[in-house]
Amino acid sequence: MGERKPASPKLRAIASGALLGVLVLIAWTQPWFSVELAEGDPLQVGGDVASPALSALALCALALVGALAIAGRFFRVVLGALQAVLGAVIVLVSVLAIAAPETAVAPAVTEATGLAGAEGLITALGATAWPFLATAAGVLLVVTGVGVVVTSSRWPTTGRRYEATRMEPVETDASPAAAWDALSDGRDPT
Repeated sequence: MGERKPASPKLRAIASGALLGVLVLIAWTQPWFSVELAEGDPLQVGGDVASPALSALALCALALVGALAIAGRFFRVVLGALQAVLGAVIVLVSVLAIAAPETAVAPAVTEATGLAGAEGLITALGATAWPFLATAAGVLLVVTGVGVVVTSSRWPTTGRRYEATRMEPVETDASPAAAWDALSDGRDPT
């Protein structure tokens, strides 16, 4: 058996970006905090309540990976920098929920009790591993984005199929019949 060739920087960046985006989205759907109220049943507060912006950020990270797959050299650098910024924002919103859990769970407590705010209503509050996992995924997205910026010049170039250049002369007949004939022949009449 032959030696296995290591994955290209492009493949590693795209695969890790997609995996991290999915991981952030999964973390957003899971319970982040466990709350015990002075009156009532224990309450599980999910990432959708504790950090609602995380879903949009995760979807942006996934869309960015799709754009990165076909981007040219200049835009790879721009998208890599954007991925690093996106990862930093994911870290920020996750850390804000971890740093101020009472604020993060307040909407769920208000809904459960009917009383605004969470002061005096919470007897115990504990965090699960999911907000920390979202934070770690955000840090790794920053690292991946920096890696894209650094290695994008070594990525293979995009094929001709993504370029919009025309190598044949354009017909000057502007009649509707000529345009229809061009479409029938598979040519662009514009």
